[in-house]
Amino acid sequence: MIPTIHVISGPAGVGKSTTSKQLVQALSKSAYISGDAISHIPVNGRGKPWLCKETYDLTWKNILSLTRNLLEQDYDVVIDYVTFPSDVEWLVQQLTDLEFRLVFVVLLVDRSTLIARDQLRPSEAQMGERSLVLLEEFETCSDLKEQNKLYTQQYRREQVSEIVEELRKNPRFIWKGDYPNSDRDK
Repeated sequence: MIPTIHVISGPAGVGKSTTSKQLVQALSKSAYISGDAISHIPVNGRGKPWLCKETYDLTWKNILSLTRNLLEQDYDVVIDYVTFPSDVEWLVQQLTDLEFRLVFVVLLVDRSTLIARDQLRPSEAQMGERSLVLLEEFETCSDLKEQNKLYTQQYRREQVSEIVEELRKNPRFIWKGDYPNSDRDK
């Protein structure tokens, strides 16, 4: 069976990490890539990825390298990071020499749920206004298809396994690669 890349996206605080970590446990030969952790590999001179193109591009190049290495060893890869369709298209284009399938899902919730979930995080991990800015970016992203959105405000933390099963079994999340504005030059 060919390996699968699962890209779990959405605004900060929506449940990407919780969902991704449970998904990676449900897969038999799998690896977890936290885009946030990858972006923090550079210690000095690092910018915030959403403000510094150099940091953003380096983060994606590092995610690409890890993903490639893992796919070559037949691992399913779960990428947990704020990811837009153009990022997915760039990643797919860089891996055309490998055989894989890609599942792309953007977890979304309403504003009040996002605020409540963010406030449940430890104070040093709360994203505040940044979460709401990202929610707005996803809601207005013209390249993001409905088939790749999964609204999760009705789920509680103990129901994450239901989200994981939806991601594993519903073919609507499989990347079709027909996004018109996906040109990137990382």
